[in-house]
Parts: sequence; C-alpha cells; structure tokens
Amino acid sequence: MTLASDDDAFQARMLQGVSRTFALTIPQLPPALCKTVSNAYLLCRIADTIEDEVALSAQQKQVFSQQFQQVVAGHLAPTVFSAALYPLLSANTIAAEHELIRNTATVIQITHSLAPQERAALERCVGIMGEGMAWFQLHQSPGGLPDLPHLDAYCYYVAGVVGEMLTQLFCHYSPAIAARRQQMLALSVSFGQGLQMTNILKDIWEDRERGACWLPKSVFEQTGFDLARLNRQTPDPSFAAGLGELLAIAHGHLRNALSYTLLIPPQEKGLRKFCLWAIGMALLTLRRIHRQRNFTSGRDVKISRRSVTATVMLTNAFVSSDRGLRLLFNLAAAGLPPARSTPPVNMDLWQKNRAVLAD
Repeated sequence: MTLASDDDAFQARMLQGVSRTFALTIPQLPPALCKTVSNAYLLCRIADTIEDEVALSAQQKQVFSQQFQQVVAGHLAPTVFSAALYPLLSANTIAAEHELIRNTATVIQITHSLAPQERAALERCVGIMGEGMAWFQLHQSPGGLPDLPHLDAYCYYVAGVVGEMLTQLFCHYSPAIAARRQQMLALSVSFGQGLQMTNILKDIWEDRERGACWLPKSVFEQTGFDLARLNRQTPDPSFAAGLGELLAIAHGHLRNALSYTLLIPPQEKGLRKFCLWAIGMALLTLRRIHRQRNFTSGRDVKISRRSVTATVMLTNAFVSSDRGLRLLFNLAAAGLPPARSTPPVNMDLWQKNRAVLAD
C-alpha cells in the first residue's frame, strides 16, 4: 500500500497530464475531498479513454467498459484489464492516457482505500457511465443523434451522473451541504449537461474526424440543415441557426449550474471555486462559439490563458457573494442566445424505451 502523500503526488501528476482544467480546479477542494475527487476523475478518464479509442470496435469498447466496471467493483484484477487494453491503444490516444491505463492498478488501489460511502458513489458513477457509453457507441452515427432526448440521455451518462456523484461526495463531506441534498441533486444533472454540451459544441469537428457526432438531428432539421452533409468547407446559415438553439439550451443548463453552486454554503470557498471556475470557462467558451459559428476546429474557440486567469481572479473576489456571482454570470453570458430550459430526461423511462428510440 502506498503512502497517502505518494497517492496524492501520483494523482496530481496524472491529472496534469490528462486534464489541465481539472488539474487546476480539483486542488481548490478541501484536502478531505481533493483525493477522492481526483480519483473519481481518473476513473472517469479511463472510461473516456475506452470510449474515444479509435482502434477499438464498438463491441470491444463494450467489453472493456464492462471489465472496467468489474475492476472498480473489485471483481476483476486491474492488471488483467490494463494488460489487455494497453497494447491496443493507438497513437491517437495521448501519451498521458497510455500512462493512465498502464497504471490502472494504482488508481484502483486508491479507489479501494476510500471510505465506503465514497467508494459506493464512485462505483455507481462508473457503472452507469460505462453501461451508457457502451450503448451509445453501438448506436452512434456520423449523422448525429436522433433528437434532444437522446442528447439529454448521452449527457446524463457522460456528465450528469458525475454531477450526482459529486453531490454525494459533497454531502458526505459536509452536514450543511447534506441538508440541501435534494435541491442539489435536482440541479446536479443539469450542471453536468451544461459542461458536457459546451464540450460537444467545441469538439464538433474533432468528434467528426473520429466518425462521431453528438448533435441532435431534429434541432438542425428544424433550421433546414442535414447533419449528414456537415463539413468544414462551406459555412451554412441553417447550421449556424441550429448551433444557436443548442447554445441557448447549454446557457440554460449553466444557469442551473450557478444555482447549484449557490446552494453550497459561502464559507466553503474551495467547493464554490471548484464549481465556479468550470462554469466561467464554459460560459466564455460558449461566447466564442456564438461569435464564430463557422469555426472549423476546437482550437478556434478555445479560451485564452488570459481569460482563464480573469475567470479565476473575478470568481475568487466574489466567491462568498451570491449577488456578486449572479452579476458576474450575467456579464459573462451577455450576448449569448437567451437561456432556454428543457425538462430533464426521465432516465428510467428512457432506459425502458431506448431500443425503440434507436430505431
């Protein structure tokens, strides 16, 4: 068993390699949460690596997702999993993710050292995420998702369930937060969807190169655009109009994310910063997409380091002021399409009917 300090150093190094954003935000959490949330993110990143690996077939991804769920639950040795997956990773997967897969056993050793309630939250998240990701891999199409319910469900599997997990971890950490559990859980899925929709919009072209498209066809059909003919060469006003509809929905979810954050007691500055920095960077990314709807690469709409620094400084200055944070949000969201709220997808009903929806 490694020492706690070794665990922290390992996870910090892995985070720096696989996500600069979370390497920045997670250390803002109190030490009691930082280790657990770092581990949770690395577990989710392993699941993402399986989903994104272009060298794997949809069937292989399903098998590895199932194996990883067994690993997290303690029913399969992590060395068996990593030894099978690691040699199959392609050059399209970044070096840090190669290293993460190779070190799955260390990640899992930390997972299994956590408190029972924390470990249960992580196992639930990975189980739902892996099962859902595998299903969408089997049914994905370069022509996009059928409609908004499919988009909502996809976002739930890859991000909404993470919002639920974080809420469970926050409640375990703080009795004051636990007193607001139901309110926060009601907003947590929307929080995750706001961040995920921002990533989906930013990564349209990179996903397209991998043969994936997570945009809902029905939204673009209403604006007169067929996602099957999506390409970088010819800017299309009807495609830009469809993007506007999705920007409005993502804006609405990020407003829910702010409401979620304001339920965290003001004295818990670290938890608020963790949420606020992510919200701020997502808002600024949406603004860049809105202003440049004919972008052809995620690099075109990536926010600058100066913008990240400004987000950090301003949210830190107003971290304990609900009124100040609402004002900052409105300033950052200025010019975006008006926020649109959508009813949350009924995941129980969607689970029962998803085979029909896919037809």
